[in-house]
Amino acid sequence: MCGIVGYVGEREALPIILKALKRIEYRGYDSCGVLVQNQGEMMGHKEVGAIDCLISSLSKSGYEGKIAIGHSRWATHGAPTVTNAHPHLDCNGEIAVVHNGIIENYQSIKEGVLCDCIFQSETDTEVIPHLINICLKSKLSPTELHSGELNAMQVKEAVKEALSYLRGSYAILVAVKGFDGLVAARKESPLIVGVGDREFFVASDVPAVLNQTNRIIFLEEEDLVVVEKDSIYIENGGSEVKREESLIEWTIEDAEKGGYEHFMLKEIHEEPKAIRDTLMGYLTEGRINLGLDFIVDAESILLVACGTSYYAALCGKYIIENLAKIPVRIEVASEFNYSDFVLDGSKVVAMAITQSGETADTLTALKKAKGYGCKTVAITNVLGSSATRLADETIYSRAGPEIGVAATKSFITQLTIFYLLGLFLSKMPASVFAEHINELKRMPQIAQRVLDEVNIQKHARYLSKYEHTFFVGRGINLPISLEGALKLKEISYIHAEGYAAGELKHGPFALLTEDTPVIAILTRDDIYEKTLGNVKEIKARGSPVIAIAEEDDEEVEKYVDDVIRVPRTSALFSPIPNTVALHLLAYWTAKERGCEIDKPRNLAKSVTVE
Repeated sequence: MCGIVGYVGEREALPIILKALKRIEYRGYDSCGVLVQNQGEMMGHKEVGAIDCLISSLSKSGYEGKIAIGHSRWATHGAPTVTNAHPHLDCNGEIAVVHNGIIENYQSIKEGVLCDCIFQSETDTEVIPHLINICLKSKLSPTELHSGELNAMQVKEAVKEALSYLRGSYAILVAVKGFDGLVAARKESPLIVGVGDREFFVASDVPAVLNQTNRIIFLEEEDLVVVEKDSIYIENGGSEVKREESLIEWTIEDAEKGGYEHFMLKEIHEEPKAIRDTLMGYLTEGRINLGLDFIVDAESILLVACGTSYYAALCGKYIIENLAKIPVRIEVASEFNYSDFVLDGSKVVAMAITQSGETADTLTALKKAKGYGCKTVAITNVLGSSATRLADETIYSRAGPEIGVAATKSFITQLTIFYLLGLFLSKMPASVFAEHINELKRMPQIAQRVLDEVNIQKHARYLSKYEHTFFVGRGINLPISLEGALKLKEISYIHAEGYAAGELKHGPFALLTEDTPVIAILTRDDIYEKTLGNVKEIKARGSPVIAIAEEDDEEVEKYVDDVIRVPRTSALFSPIPNTVALHLLAYWTAKERGCEIDKPRNLAKSVTVE
């Protein structure tokens, strides 16, 4: 969703805000804006398009000041226009707000308490500055109202009262004329505070501020924050609270492109390291330590997730049921939230899989599972995220910062976590356990071999000519076919569908033509012959077939048009090399088509609204 940033300190604020916005542009890039406050004056500028459009259009002077807020938008209410871009102001131009989230009752607020206000935009956000204006005036005497100076308590209480009108989700930053600070608040949307030397940075994500400080305060649900250059005050539930600082271990260089043309390509090439780092965090001398002893006796496991994380969960079901023989149920979080199914919390462990730890639907599902009394586990990549504070326990995937909108290394580390989970829960003989551990430890090397040895570009050039394609797989590689199709459609805009190979005959065969290529995952597992038979059926309908097959599989060449070779592993671990190959295929196909790979249209990295 949208990205918000703010600065209060002793330095010129605008350059800091613009650099911060560039670092979290993956959260939204259809429009953007900034506002700088200086000695009672508030100067703002907004543009349609990416942050570079904003930077190039800003004048060289007139925006001096030590307090500023900024916003990069992913549109929800109203088209991407200058008028709908943030910051939004009250009717007097004295209160400015940037917002990430959705105010569900904004229309009733406009028609009720704000019926006399004139609105400029179509957004839900604009009700917030108008509400703060009304609340602030109600708290000030005539003398205070005309003094032009406000204190932190006055502004905080006005923002607090305004928030009481709102129903929905928000992370907001508020700048008020006459107050030398910022007020921030969060509900169901992420917000962090970076701590510097007589300065504070407020933002949606850590990468926004990491070039300024690695001292981070992760704000919690319904925190209300006031920052001035030399002080921070945090309130929750009407009382002051203290939040500990966390030191972020990864550096700003980790979040840079490092010589790669796109973040996505860099992050694909980091997949071997991401697997290795995840294993090192939980695997010591052949023993797995997840700190989750309470799940050993679980009768069943519930996995809730969205998008790419949902496909990782589908693969996780195969892995856990194969290794641990524990039944696993999977739910799309957005559907689970509105189902009538009742869980027996004493028997079910619920696990939420979310790269960002802020996925709105997944967080709601996690709360629902807790409401049934389930023990809960978050599988996430982000330290201090909402999921980590909501769940009973957390498993970190240790992928490092992921900037590209299309999830790659976070997906493959989620798979790695599921292998660790399956083995941790298994009751297999020690010798078999050791064999699996040894093969799991080979996965970084296997992933690296795909990157070093597989020529994907020629297949991408071929695929880039088409507008429709199918991905098929069976068993543990069915979720990988779904993931491959998702990546291709996300960044190349080729219509792609993933299917169980045996299911095409139940309808999708009607779509197969010579202009509909099929990517078939052909791992030599227990149903290899069945899958090969499905490929023969596809070829009989005239569709070209590209197989993902092991390096020494000579049989497959008789039945397909081309083969992408991957290193051989056991069938159980084949999703790792197959995933790396499909991520590369999506990337290079999008590159051939000239697509905006890191910022695909209509998408954002972290979906923080339902």
